[in-house]
Formats: sequence, structure tokens, C-alpha cells
Amino acid sequence: MTPPLEGIRIVDFSQFLAGPYASLKLLDMGARVIKVENPKAGDLCRHIYLSDTKIHGESTLFHAINRGKESIALDLKSPQGLAAARTLITHADLVIQNFRPGVIDRLGLGYEQVKAIKPDIIYGSISGYGDSGQWADLPGQDLLVQARSGIVWLSGNADQGPVPIGLPIADISAGANLAQGLLGALFRKERTGQGALVETSLLEALIDLQFEFLTTYLNNDEIPPERAQKGSAHGYLPAPYGVFETARGHLALAMTPLDKLVNLLGLQEDPRFASGSNAGFTHRNEIHAILRSAFKTKSAEQWESLLIKHDIWCARILNWKEMLRTEAGKALEMLLPDPENTTTSLRHLRTPIRLDGQRAPSGPDAPELDAHGQAICEEFGISRI
Repeated sequence: MTPPLEGIRIVDFSQFLAGPYASLKLLDMGARVIKVENPKAGDLCRHIYLSDTKIHGESTLFHAINRGKESIALDLKSPQGLAAARTLITHADLVIQNFRPGVIDRLGLGYEQVKAIKPDIIYGSISGYGDSGQWADLPGQDLLVQARSGIVWLSGNADQGPVPIGLPIADISAGANLAQGLLGALFRKERTGQGALVETSLLEALIDLQFEFLTTYLNNDEIPPERAQKGSAHGYLPAPYGVFETARGHLALAMTPLDKLVNLLGLQEDPRFASGSNAGFTHRNEIHAILRSAFKTKSAEQWESLLIKHDIWCARILNWKEMLRTEAGKALEMLLPDPENTTTSLRHLRTPIRLDGQRAPSGPDAPELDAHGQAICEEFGISRI
């Protein structure tokens, strides 16, 4: 398989998560990523840990998000380091950065400055909140952006306080959005020769992630959704949509005709189901309570088996260990190396995208700081002295 981005060269000044996630997505499609790092400590992500698990003394996140990339250490505040970075840019198709607004310009590597070096450059930029407005200079940290976006207020049950998403969804969504924009710019450049400035932010990513709910809110007299009292899984959808505790484990129910489920569970006589198709809306919390009692009579696995036979949309809730051991999880072959292979200490996830039936190889592990510095300098005629 010929990778679709083979021959595309990216100079990546970004660090931590959002920017490196974008370059990782393009690397998985064949692009070459040259990661420019601070000579003193490198990417902040090398030393900010997800847990007390470390790989070669560095965070697991750094290794997860920088596999297959090359590292060169440049002091961008020194004339030599800045000159070296500019030389790299003359050989690049894309540049990525995620400094706070104004920082990259002060270093001499903002879009207009880079465009003067290479007019057809495609320049990708991620910020926390955009480059203007009262939040522009605030730290673009995932949890803080979640808090300001409305998504934390939306999650959880009615009697809970705000509940953050347990993943850095702002960073990951913004990185995915930037990768999408960069691909669009590359396609246009192939047709017109024109470069581009591609911009997004963590806040824009989370606003976009809520497009379904926000569109409903904006076109429904700005009436906010109401979280269910327990087992809430969607701010608008009626009962039985939600999560239910069973005799063992939990069960998720999706869009299911309420009358079909009521008949199956023998609950036809309950008057709260008598309001027809609107019962799931008008008596959502009461119906959830009735279903919670009914589902406690069997395990989640038993209910899943029974309900699927009757074409009820449901799924028992799995943890990571359970999910990865399922036949469905194994069939995707997203883990490297194979879970049964213990010849290496490092395990990675492969790209979720398949081209012509194949996934791109994951490439080597994340680089040590400046691991490719000398080779890159020799390749492009750069001097750091």
C-alpha cells in the first residue's frame, strides 16, 4: 500500500497533546513528522505524567502520541536555533504549532513570518480559545476548556454537580479538527498551488462536539435539556434511553420503542406508561425508576442476551479489560504488538483508519530528545553552532 501522504514533510513545533495528535494522524497516513523540541527538557509531555507508569523515564502519553516521529532539539530563542528552524521550514509542506496567541510570532515563526520564507506553506495553529477575546491569553488546558464550554454542566445525573468527561476530549477533538483542515488545505494546494493558514481552538472543538444539542437549544426558545435523575445518558432523549444497574453489572439502553420494552418486561398495567408515545418524555424519571427495579432481577449479560433476541438496542457496559478480550475487540486488530506477544515492553494502538483494507504500520517508538538532530542537520545543511 502506498500511503496517501507519502512524501509530505511536517515540521511540528507543537507540544503536549492537541498539536501532536494532529501530526500523529497525518503520520499514520504516511507523512514524515520532524518534531522540534526545546534542548533543555523537550516537549512538556515528556515529563507530565498520566500516571506513575513511565517508559524510559518519560510519560506514557508522550510515547503514545509521538510514535514514529523524529526529534531535533533547537533553541528557538537563539539566532542559530531560529535560523535552523527556518531552514527546516523551507523544506516543509506543513508547519504545526500550538503556543499561546502571540508567542510564536515573538519567536519569529508566526504564519506571516513563515509565509515570507515559503509562500505556499500550509500552517496549522491550535489555541485554547482563539486569538482574540477575553479568554485568549488564558491557559488552554483541557479540563478548564471543558468547564467553560458547557459540556461539564451537561454531563451527569440531575442531582449531581457538573461532571467532566474523563478523557481530554478538547485536545483530541481539536487535534482531529486540525488534521482535517490540513488535509483540505493540502488537497487545495495540489490543485491551485496555494498555501493556507488553518486554525482551530480547544473551545471551538468542544462547541462543535455539542452541535446536536446546541442546534436544538437555539431553535427551541433556548430551553436547556434536563438531565435524568439517575442513569442519565442524553439531555434530550426520552426513557428508556440511559444506563441501568442490574443484578451484576450495568446495561445501556438506546433508542427503543417503549411499548415494546414494556410488553417484554410485563409492565403494561403501570399507568405511567399510558400516555402513549410521549410517556418517555413526560414520565422519564418515573419510568427510569421502574426499569431500574426490573433490571435488577438479572445480570447485564443475561439482559443483553435476552433483549438483543427481541431487537432491543442495548449493550452491557464493559471495562477496558473486558472490551479488549471480546472477539469483536480482537477482530479489529488495533493493538500492537498482539496481546499474546510479550517480546516487547511497549504496546501501542494502531490508527483507526483503514485504507484499501489495511492499517498503516505504527512505526518506531517515540524518539529520545534530539535523537535525529544530527541526521536532520546533515540532511538539510543546518548548523546549530
